[in-house]
Amino acid sequence: MRVSRLLPLLLGVGLLAGCASSHVLTGTPRAPIDPSQVRIYHGPPPGQYEEIAILNTSSGALTYGEQNKVNSVLQKLRNQAAKLGANGVLFQGTADGYRNGGVSVGGGVGRGGGRSFSSAGVGVDISPQQKYASGVAIWVANPPPADAPQTPPVLPGTSN
Repeated sequence: MRVSRLLPLLLGVGLLAGCASSHVLTGTPRAPIDPSQVRIYHGPPPGQYEEIAILNTSSGALTYGEQNKVNSVLQKLRNQAAKLGANGVLFQGTADGYRNGGVSVGGGVGRGGGRSFSSAGVGVDISPQQKYASGVAIWVANPPPADAPQTPPVLPGTSN
């Protein structure tokens, strides 16, 4: 296979690998729902809920801007939860990915067919640092209305 045909294939595989999401079932999935019906909870929802799966995702290799990265991972968590029939995600948090960017310099000398050749190159990595997120897909029996404000969790040693 020629290098000109191989390069787009490798780039496509690399981009897909950078957008990976995964889940581990911890309960029973339900019929899929629309992602817009999935609510993000920053603390346990009021009342009873059932855990369905642990979710993990990343922002993607070409997502720039901190807010865009957070929006991306939250939407991916909603999409994953919706596929499992969960109407909520108990958000666990985010983390920044490892940045291995920088500048690379390379060169080479060769000989073939009675001729010699040389080359040099400089590469600069401008890809953004990825954002990773995790959550628990949950099914809430009686979810609060979508416009109801969420109360932040009370930390030990504090009072409301």
